[in-house]
Amino acid sequence: MTSSSASVPPLPLIRALGWFRDGLAALHRRLVPGHIALLELQMTGFLTQGIHAAAALGVADALVDGPKQPDELARTLGVSEDGLRRLMRLLISFDIFSQRRNGSYALNGMSQALRSDADVTLRDVILFFGSDFHRNHWTHLADAVRTGHSVGPALDGLPFFEYAAAHRDIGDMFDKAMTSISTLSTEPLFAAYDFGRFGTLVDIGAGHGSLLTEILRRTDAARGIIFDLPDVVAELPAQVAKLGLAERLSVEQGSFFEAVPKGGDAYILKHIIHDWSDEEAERILRTVRAAMEPDACLLVIEIVLPEHQRPHAGKFIDLEMLVNATGRERTAAEFRNLLARSGFLLTRIVHTAAPDCVLEARPAR
Repeated sequence: MTSSSASVPPLPLIRALGWFRDGLAALHRRLVPGHIALLELQMTGFLTQGIHAAAALGVADALVDGPKQPDELARTLGVSEDGLRRLMRLLISFDIFSQRRNGSYALNGMSQALRSDADVTLRDVILFFGSDFHRNHWTHLADAVRTGHSVGPALDGLPFFEYAAAHRDIGDMFDKAMTSISTLSTEPLFAAYDFGRFGTLVDIGAGHGSLLTEILRRTDAARGIIFDLPDVVAELPAQVAKLGLAERLSVEQGSFFEAVPKGGDAYILKHIIHDWSDEEAERILRTVRAAMEPDACLLVIEIVLPEHQRPHAGKFIDLEMLVNATGRERTAAEFRNLLARSGFLLTRIVHTAAPDCVLEARPAR
């Protein structure tokens, strides 16, 4: 059986808190003059770059050993004390760091996630989203909306994934960002879904294999296959051996547009389908379907867009897909239709305490 973390709050509580938070935010926007509410939202872009600056400078890592006075922290980081004070003043006002009564800066619940060594770290994804490369693409959001297509080919000469493969500085930054995001959903996934009921799991487009590695750590008998492009998985066999999982976890390379390993009881596609258009996603799903036995299970782990008008993480990521990829986030109905066209029957959707859901599907008879 899969173990789950007692630290993950119950899903009904998460939803209730979300509704309460959204309600308060909506009330605030309606009570203040419209132009003030709009300006406040626009200026949150400054805050996101402030968070990026703290991640790039390593502020959280410098505070791991305990609080530091501004002058001491500035010397540790090699930055201007005045500049640091001004940055921290903004971040502290949003509870991203804390300041003690004696003036020293300290970590708190949010800034712990900026540590590079935290169990749940968002540092790498913040570095990617705040990078010059990513920000430059988002300045062309209007162009993406105007054309309905990614801006990458026009700006970089190549679609994003081809560009990332050819420019490994961007590719490595992106790979680390995706691993960083994965840590956010790990505990909610294990709390909501029992991966331990499958004998052999195949993770398609697994990246660095963090999810499958964690599944095997938490199960006694399961075996796994990590599958991704050759340049992505080249160093993984040595890492698997260091983890003591070589007898249960293998690494195979290839393209999910061509063929994937056979013999799995469950096939995982985590944060893959949303990167691609319906036509490309259908190609991937049909490739996976061709490798599956009739009683095998497909697990698509993605955000499922809700059909309400409240804020939701998927609505942000959907625009990210528009700007930087050919894909999109999808509603439950859109997933059901896509899976049906690809030879699958959607059997259930398992919601988690994170934005991700597990869409469980079986080969259509």
